[in-house]
Amino acid sequence: MCSSANRAIGAAAVCLCWLTGCTVGPKYVRPSVVTPPAYKEIGVQDGQAAGIWKPSQPRDEASRGSWWEAFGDPRLNDLETRLNSSNQNIAAAAAAVLEARALIRESRSQFFPTITGGASITNQHLSTFGPKPAGATYSEFSLPAEASWEPDLWGRVKNTVKANTYAAEASMADLENVRLAAQTDLATDYYQLRAQDEMKRLLDATVSAYREALELNRNLCDAGLGSDEAVAQAEAEWQAAQAQATNLGNLRAQYEHAIAVLAGQPASAFSIPADAESVIAKTSAIPVGIPSQLLERRPDIAAAERAVAQANAQIGVAKAAFYPNITLSASGGLENLGIAQWFTWPSRVWSVGPSLAETLFDAGLRKATVQQYQAAYDQTVANYRQTVLTAFQQVEDNLAALRILSQVIEQQDSAIRSADRSLREATVRYTAGIDPYLNVISAQTVLLSDQQTEVNFQMQRMVAHVQLIKALGGGWDVRHLAQPR
Repeated sequence: MCSSANRAIGAAAVCLCWLTGCTVGPKYVRPSVVTPPAYKEIGVQDGQAAGIWKPSQPRDEASRGSWWEAFGDPRLNDLETRLNSSNQNIAAAAAAVLEARALIRESRSQFFPTITGGASITNQHLSTFGPKPAGATYSEFSLPAEASWEPDLWGRVKNTVKANTYAAEASMADLENVRLAAQTDLATDYYQLRAQDEMKRLLDATVSAYREALELNRNLCDAGLGSDEAVAQAEAEWQAAQAQATNLGNLRAQYEHAIAVLAGQPASAFSIPADAESVIAKTSAIPVGIPSQLLERRPDIAAAERAVAQANAQIGVAKAAFYPNITLSASGGLENLGIAQWFTWPSRVWSVGPSLAETLFDAGLRKATVQQYQAAYDQTVANYRQTVLTAFQQVEDNLAALRILSQVIEQQDSAIRSADRSLREATVRYTAGIDPYLNVISAQTVLLSDQQTEVNFQMQRMVAHVQLIKALGGGWDVRHLAQPR
């Protein structure tokens, strides 16, 4: 009899072990994405056709490094260091990662039994009606312990752990995305602030030149060689240039305050002194021939791909609801009516046994739930592919901006040289009494406008450099170009 019971228990154990290996739900395969062989702005480097669907391997674990150091600006380096340690958006994203990791541990706990214990001392008074002595009062001493375990027969817990793991990985990618966005926002604001400094240097030099022109007109007027009208025109131009220079402080202050927030500092206690030397024209060369694989280091692409994997695991969780649940439970302890015999062997009590539960009718709830998660999966796939397409667009946009702005700045330099020559000629003709001072004013206005336009173009080029680095997923290293997929 005993051997038959042992064989039955052994067979049940083997069957249970076999069942625990069953996992329902689709196997995850990374979605394919459209990946051209080369960027259009760089040129096709091989003869392959673009638009081939292939699996993508996000590399969000690759170190992005201190990419801003390539610009060679110590103050920007210091600001970025402050940002990495004090930015509150980064701190919030880091806390979200810790929260996601805790959810993984929570879901993993379902692989193991739950054990509870307790103790109680209960005084009872019986009714005068009943099988026990009428009106009796007695105490019951109890020390129970219970254990229950639900085997993961269909992979519900396994898929839940997978889903939470993918969610945690997405949170880590989101953290890198928040960090990269904050870093590039700071660099963008910094170079826009430096553009205001450069514009201020330009206008200060212009104000000085206009003051000299005003003094010249006053001297000519005093000598009877000029007119009071020319003096008034020169004075108006000088004052207008002063107003423009003063007005630059408004926008500069706004950029400075934005940088303070990004660096985790109060705007009231933060300032960036103006640089004596221009940094706007300093750019860092980005390697030509960047392969499309580098896009896979973008954290937003990694986060979108992890979301696809998480949605796939959720389908498995939903499908597990179609199968029965088996719970193994056991309880035991000590129970007695007297404290003196509470911890004696005859006081022991126990129970053990399995239970099975299966939903027989739910009006299509489980089927609709599976359809819901399948639709959510399709949505994440579309979002992932859209993220990749947007990434390529952003890279192409900034490569095109750098190429075009380099040509524009060369053309603008030529325009400035021509405007400067025109001003010199107009000044000579005015001092010789050939042309009115209005011609000088016109030439000065054209030169100042051309110089201001060039500063804006240079600022746009610096911002395009920063945005290209962001589009490529952060810092780049030429060693990555030789790495296989």
